[in-house]
Amino acid sequence: MISLTSPVETWAHRWPAGLKLGLLCAATMVLFAVQQLQWHLIFIGVASVLYALPGYRFWVSGLQRLMVLWPFVVLIVLWHFITADLGAGLVIVLRMVTAVALANLVTMTTRLSDMMGVVRWLTAPLRLFGVRTERIELAIALVVRFTPVLAAKGQLLATAWRARAVRRVGWRIITPFAVLAIDDAEHVAEALRARGGV
Repeated sequence: MISLTSPVETWAHRWPAGLKLGLLCAATMVLFAVQQLQWHLIFIGVASVLYALPGYRFWVSGLQRLMVLWPFVVLIVLWHFITADLGAGLVIVLRMVTAVALANLVTMTTRLSDMMGVVRWLTAPLRLFGVRTERIELAIALVVRFTPVLAAKGQLLATAWRARAVRRVGWRIITPFAVLAIDDAEHVAEALRARGGV
């Protein structure tokens, strides 16, 4: 989610990051406070309209980003079907899909620099106590940038394993994956030191 970008320019790109994050927090609180199924059907309908407004490409891109939830959806529905409480299961599924869809919408339409601006503003009071907030900002930015890179390298390792072995990918790629992560971290640390550090 943190590395998502929009394939097209949307109306939401022009909104301030702080406003979008605030609205996301408020919407999430409402989603978890409401228990009635009919309201959650309305909420997911509103989320669908928000995705449809920028056009077909954005709607399809947003839908593809939600496909990672299907195992959870199947598991939750199956469990609540077995326990004869399908209504509660549908509420949980709709709540989860709507919350993730709204969070994706915010991250797809907000630049990382704008997100860091919100973090800078939120952590400003900590400077009164001597906390160097630029380190917090840098740490968050590094996590945001590193996560998709590490995920891609993990997929490459898994592909390499499948190409060379008949056994399924398992714990054996953990060590090379850790070495890759440490190597990347060392390169970033050297680059930061070369630029004066923090």
